[in-house]
Amino acid sequence: MKTLREIMREGFLFTVQRNATVATACRTMAENNVGIVAVLDGDRLCGVFSERDVVRRIVDRGLDPGHTRVADVMTTGLIVADAAEDYQSAMRKMDQANIRHLPVVSGERLLSMLSIRDLMRVAIEDRGQEIEVLKEYLYRT
Repeated sequence: MKTLREIMREGFLFTVQRNATVATACRTMAENNVGIVAVLDGDRLCGVFSERDVVRRIVDRGLDPGHTRVADVMTTGLIVADAAEDYQSAMRKMDQANIRHLPVVSGERLLSMLSIRDLMRVAIEDRGQEIEVLKEYLYRT
């Protein structure tokens, strides 16, 4: 079974510092076509900021994205996964927490951000391989 380390894509981690404005975080997401950024305090993960946060914590409250700091509206209390974890365990975590993105860490170091879509691709690939093995077993003469 694949581990998260095997699934992670190089260079696919977008971050902003906690003192950045929401406007800066939104530009980072738009420029990279992603729906979430990791929020760092120096090099330490301290939160995430997503499109959902923009809607619920900025637009709904009428806040100015150019003057609101990410630290004031980011999601904290994070669910994270270890890079050595298998993808099915990570999918269960995401399902139980009702989240679509999962920061992947190794010790204290943030390595990547995986989406449920990333993990579903692996699950579909695994099922396809499993079906082929079963077909070979069934139809072997």
